[in-house]
Amino acid sequence: MDRRGVCALMVLWAMAHLGSPADGSRSLRRTTGGRKGSLGLTGHDANGVPLRRSKRGWMWNQFFLMEEYTGTDMQYVGKLHSDSDRGDGSVKYVLTGEGAGTLFKIDENSGDIHATKRLDREEKAFYILHAKAVNRQTNEALEGESEFIIKIHDINDNEPRFTRDPYIAHVPEMSDIGTSVIQVTAIDADDATYGNSAKVVYSILQGQPYFSVDPETGLIKTALSGMDREVKEKYLVVIQAKDMAGQMGGLSGTATVSITLADVNDNPPRFTKTLYEFRVPESRELGSSVGAIRAMDADIGQNAEMDYRIIGSDGPGMFDIISNRSTQEGVIVLRKPLDFEKKRQYSLRVQVENVHINPRSYKMGPFRDEASVRITVEDVDEPPAFERPSYVMEVREDADRNVIIGTVSASDPDDKRSLVRYTIDRRTDMDRLFDIHAGNGSVYVLRDLDREENAWHNISVIASEFGKKHSHLYRVPVYIRVLDVNDNAPTFATNYEAFVCENAKANQRIQTVSATDPDEPIGGHRFIFSLAPEAAGKANFSVRDNKDNTAWILTRRSSYSSLQRSVYHVPVVISDGELPALSSTNTLTIRVCTCDREGNMKLCNPEALTAKAGLSTGALVAILLCVMILLMIVVLFAALRRQRKKEPLIISKEDVRDNVVSYNDEGGGEEDTQAFDIGTLRNPEAIEDSKQRRDIVPETFYPQVRRPVLPPSRDNNGDVRVFITQKLQDNDSDPTAPPYDSLATYAYEGNGSVAESLSSLESVTTEGDQDYNYLSEWGPRFKKLADMYGGDDSDS
Repeated sequence: MDRRGVCALMVLWAMAHLGSPADGSRSLRRTTGGRKGSLGLTGHDANGVPLRRSKRGWMWNQFFLMEEYTGTDMQYVGKLHSDSDRGDGSVKYVLTGEGAGTLFKIDENSGDIHATKRLDREEKAFYILHAKAVNRQTNEALEGESEFIIKIHDINDNEPRFTRDPYIAHVPEMSDIGTSVIQVTAIDADDATYGNSAKVVYSILQGQPYFSVDPETGLIKTALSGMDREVKEKYLVVIQAKDMAGQMGGLSGTATVSITLADVNDNPPRFTKTLYEFRVPESRELGSSVGAIRAMDADIGQNAEMDYRIIGSDGPGMFDIISNRSTQEGVIVLRKPLDFEKKRQYSLRVQVENVHINPRSYKMGPFRDEASVRITVEDVDEPPAFERPSYVMEVREDADRNVIIGTVSASDPDDKRSLVRYTIDRRTDMDRLFDIHAGNGSVYVLRDLDREENAWHNISVIASEFGKKHSHLYRVPVYIRVLDVNDNAPTFATNYEAFVCENAKANQRIQTVSATDPDEPIGGHRFIFSLAPEAAGKANFSVRDNKDNTAWILTRRSSYSSLQRSVYHVPVVISDGELPALSSTNTLTIRVCTCDREGNMKLCNPEALTAKAGLSTGALVAILLCVMILLMIVVLFAALRRQRKKEPLIISKEDVRDNVVSYNDEGGGEEDTQAFDIGTLRNPEAIEDSKQRRDIVPETFYPQVRRPVLPPSRDNNGDVRVFITQKLQDNDSDPTAPPYDSLATYAYEGNGSVAESLSSLESVTTEGDQDYNYLSEWGPRFKKLADMYGGDDSDS
């Protein structure tokens, strides 16, 4: 279609949509008024003032343009024209706004508007532009600026698209027909207000006859009843959405819907067997597992959860069953001890039932099942069992040794006639106070007991089978209570410190005393206090028993004098009143002190004070002598430190590096004249007497010690031996020599010696260059080396 045809279509479309100017809507047209238009009355305002409107010489409001234009030429949009345009080229048309100059271009001479690119309505549905006519020479506006819209006309160029792909849905199994599953939605980007380009219709391509879809809403529903998850769980449904109301030529899109049947409890649990058998030893611990049973349920999740319970048993309370939620098993556990000798087999009736039951499934029957369980008890070699879980025995603390205090009894559950051997666990009787008869279980005393030391003894008795090496052991606790016997005399409750005033009056109380007794009589203590008979005739004090386990010490006269006697010792006899009664004599020390009028102590005799402290005069003198000796030692030590001493050669005791004076440099023997003067070693008499040693005080401060002249030795090294001997004598007789723990070393070794140089630096690298025949001349100590290295090569 050429440009004229397109323009004709646009004009026809504009006339159809806009109507004539008479209907009041603004239309594309040219007017006949002046350039600025003429004014006309259009009414009055609220104050009665006439309203006027400027009538433009040209006006329009919108153009229409087809989207997705495929022509080779630019698409013609429309033409702008002003009455001021005389056709002489003096008028220039200017276009501004959205897309001006890029998407839309205007011929500034003719006013023709063209679209330069193919437009898509789904990207932008309309464009707002502004146009004006100006004088080409002066650029002055000939007409006021007008606004117009270019709308993009829609065509069906977009297929419907689903909002999701794929869809995931669930629906309960066994749902009724018409049960809603999921709603799918497809969106068409075309203009829904124009034609049927965006009118979508849904249909099902795959998934029949199980599901259906509403063509308008896209709601998927079940189309078949009785769909069982245990038969088929997942379904794949394909839905198509087509525009143009599903008519021929419409565009379409598809989406996949994955539908899973959700499980409902429509299957009861079922045992796989009608009888379960288990074997368990009689020694099985309480609370432990005997066995596990499991029922099968085709459902999953919580619909497969099951509860197990025992509904019948020939041993009530012996067993229990626990439901394991993770494995859906019924675990049978032991609640009471098993005894093969009493009962060897148990029969149980177990029921299983679903926890969560669907009310809709009641018509399918009961959701439970039952099975039988047979438990066989196996015999094991059991240890002897005591008749009681514990024993309590009593014995008097004065009981003689080997006295039987009680008996324990145990028997072998496997064989009542089997003999039992009894022993005491010595870890519970470390002092070996008790023992037990191995055959009859009689417990007897082995050593003397003392209730005051230990009132209870807890021991363990072990029972084992006779004649078995690895017999099982069984222990029972035995609690032995030691009964009290009156074997302790009462004594003072504490160490009392009493005093009497010199101005005390007769029959005056000076002290209250009480007693204590480690024994525990049944009726409680009853102490009796009295003055010792030997002191009753010449007593200065008396004892009054208060009948409440206390007594008062009273004066028998007045006016005590510390000068005459400073301390009194009062013997008090305390009896416990038991049968037989025990008593003890306790001495109360009373000091004589000077007191004020109120009886408060002011001063006591020094002897009394020492008596109070519990120290005699001799002890105090010994303490003073020790203190004086310590003071003398400290004074002597300080005086010794102040004495000046000669500074030692070795200042630090820790630095022991200077304690040994060592000369360990190896020289070149007689041929080395750089290290020292070899002539000195060969001729000791040639030593210069004026040469002084650097490590000691010069010899001028001390008298010369004449060196004895030793006769020369016939040995070649005799001069060296004499030199070393003289040096030794010099060090022994020199008072300024280093300490005795120092060592001065004088060696004679080198190339000129018999052994020659010991340095490995001058050794040859091959054995062939060495001659070891001289080793045989060194004596028997080197015989082994001479045999190894000496002789001809053939010998080696």
